[in-house]
Amino acid sequence: MNRTTKATGRTLLLLGVSVLAARAAADPGCTGRPSETRLYVRVENVLSSSGLMAVTLYGNNPSKFLAKRGSLYVGRSAAHQGVTETCIFVPRPGIYAVAVYHDLDGNRKLNRNLIGFPTEPVGFSNNPNTFLGIPSYNAVRFAVRQSGQRITVRLRNR
Repeated sequence: MNRTTKATGRTLLLLGVSVLAARAAADPGCTGRPSETRLYVRVENVLSSSGLMAVTLYGNNPSKFLAKRGSLYVGRSAAHQGVTETCIFVPRPGIYAVAVYHDLDGNRKLNRNLIGFPTEPVGFSNNPNTFLGIPSYNAVRFAVRQSGQRITVRLRNR
């Protein structure tokens, strides 16, 4: 390899890194590993601006839904009373599920009562009824067809 080839390789590498950094900087509100595909999540029924909004992304694998270390990513952003809007990068268009909780005390975990029910507001993609318990993966899965897609999740306050 000659010097010109090495210099060209370094230049292309730096250019690639710069493009990725610029893409992430172009949408500073998105969290997660930068990709070409963004998902905008509107969280409604937010009772207060305290704490964080945790948006958890699950891939197309029902056995990993709500399982410990089963998520692809957990994005956190400041909560805003009424509506909190956030953006997360998803790996590519495909089938996903989203679970959201309002981390009222900011301890980065979902608080539960003695019998295991959440004591912080929770919600899921497709807004299934959670009165009788946790929804199935099939009830919350949805297709991300293109970057910029929007979903709305309504929190259920216990």
